[in-house]
Parts: sequence; structure tokens; C-alpha cells
Amino acid sequence: MATAGGLGVLQGCSVRLATAYLARLGQGLVAGGSGQRMGSASWRRCWASSSAGSGPRRSYGSEAKGEEELKVRYLEEESKGIVVLGINRSYAKNALSKNLIKMLSKAVDALKSDKKVRTIIVRSEVPGIFCAGADLKERTQMNLNEVSSFVSKSRAVINEIANLPVPTIAAIDGIALGGGLELALACDIRVAASSAKMGLVETKLAIIPGAGGTQRLPRVIGMALAKEMIFSARVLDGQEAKSIGLISHVLEQNETGDAAYRKALALAREFLPQGPVAMRVAKLAINQGMEVDLITGLAIEEACYAQTIPTKDRLEGLLAFKEKRPPRYKGE
Repeated sequence: MATAGGLGVLQGCSVRLATAYLARLGQGLVAGGSGQRMGSASWRRCWASSSAGSGPRRSYGSEAKGEEELKVRYLEEESKGIVVLGINRSYAKNALSKNLIKMLSKAVDALKSDKKVRTIIVRSEVPGIFCAGADLKERTQMNLNEVSSFVSKSRAVINEIANLPVPTIAAIDGIALGGGLELALACDIRVAASSAKMGLVETKLAIIPGAGGTQRLPRVIGMALAKEMIFSARVLDGQEAKSIGLISHVLEQNETGDAAYRKALALAREFLPQGPVAMRVAKLAINQGMEVDLITGLAIEEACYAQTIPTKDRLEGLLAFKEKRPPRYKGE
């Protein structure tokens, strides 16, 4: 009896901890279409309820080079709901510059508040390159304060990508080094061509990964392997990355150099038929649950599941099953 009582106290404490944790995020979340307000800015980051439009493409350019450094494409027809972020700094191997970070921030800010977005793919528009990391030529022109500011802004943008409420996929068809791999690590899923090269190589420059690499890499492949990669500045190809769990899928590169992107697109299309509310809440439950103990995680799952119960989509799913037809979800 005493043991049972003790367990009850433990579970009660865990549930209270989870409830308090969710309250900080804003447990006022109610599935889209309920008409109730969200509880906090944090939940607004995880759950966007207003639309930012769905034009075919938005491009952000560099005045210095006259090139569109970031191409944002809203796919249509059977891929409607998929948005592709294409990095396009060919003259600099897609290196992360101050301007590109600014453009990524602007694009992500629009996407996180667009309810029509269902999945986001991050890719390169430059053959053979995903992202070579920070723009070192630009870096040499910065003073100490500017370097610190740039790293902070880069970290913030990559965190925003990690916090996007919908599934994100990194399509790595070429080199992803330093900040480029950190960008990929912020995505939910990574796919790569076998010829791709990936590594956190900052220790070669007497610095460390500064945009989340020291935290996300060990969470993906384990602490010992992450330390080995960072300490050695080792660069892996696609097959090696797949063998340690850094990526989910590896493909032989095709003639057009976009094998990883094609796989990412196929995965994104696989996600499209599922309930939008469920997808967002599932991502939130997984992400937050992995940061706490199991009992607290289960309480987070319970709270997230509760958000799906009053939705119109849940009823539509049951009706579609009964009528033996594909469901028509609206994200409500």
C-alpha cells in the first residue's frame, strides 16, 4: 500500500511537472478552428494559426551580387502544402553570410505563421553543394563583436528552423560542413546522396560548432560518436553518415545531381495525406518529450493528444474510415 501510494505521489509530481512545463509553453493551445486563443508566444512558434499566403515563389536576393540567395517555392498540385527553401549562393558555395542569415530569418518567420504549409524541404540550388558553413571571407572582415553577433544570429535562425511546427527535411546533395551540417541537424529528417560530404570541422579553425552542433549532433548519433566527429573534424560521406544514424536515407547520386531532393520530396508527399493538426502536435510531443524523463514525457503526450480530441479533423477521419474513402482534412 505504501509503495502504491509512493508511486501515486511520484506520478502526480511528474504530471504536475509536465503541466507546469506545458503551461510555460502555453497550454492554452486549442486545435485550429476552435476559436480559442493560444497561451503564449512559445506556443505561437509551435502552432501557427494565421496564413501568410501561398504564392508560387518568393526570392530573397543579395544587392552585392544581384543573385537570389534564397528561393522559396510553394509547390502545387499533388505537392500542394510543400514548401522548398533553396539556398543559392553559387559564387560562395552557399556559405552562410550575414545577408543569407537575414533572408533565412525572414523566410522562416513567414513560414511558421502559414497554416497552409504542411512540410518544408531545405535544399541547395547549387549542384554539388548543400552549404559549406560560414562565409569565412566575410568573417575575416569582422571585428570580435561582429563575429559574436553573427554567431548569435545564426544560432537563433537555426533554432527557429528547429522549432518550425511542421515536418522539415534536409536534402543533402553535396557538401554540408560546419554551419551547413548544423542547419541540416535542425531539420527533423536528413536524406543525402552517397557522394555528399558532412562534418563539423570547426576545430580545424580553433573554434567549436556555434549554431547548435555540439548539442544536436550527440542527440542524433550519441555522445561518443559526436565527440569523435567534432574532435577529429572528420568528414563523412553519405554511406558513412547513414551507418551512424546521422541521416535517415542515402541515395546514389543521379545525373541531375538531385537524388536527395527527390527522396525528400517523396517523403514530404507521404506526409501530406495525414491530419495537419495531428502532425504538428505529434512533432511537439516527440521534441519536448525527448528532453525530459519518460513519465514526464508521457504526461506531455497525454496533454498533446488532448489537443486532437475536439478537432473536426478527428471526426472526419472516423467518418472517412466508416465510409471507406480518403479523409478530407482541413487542419481544424
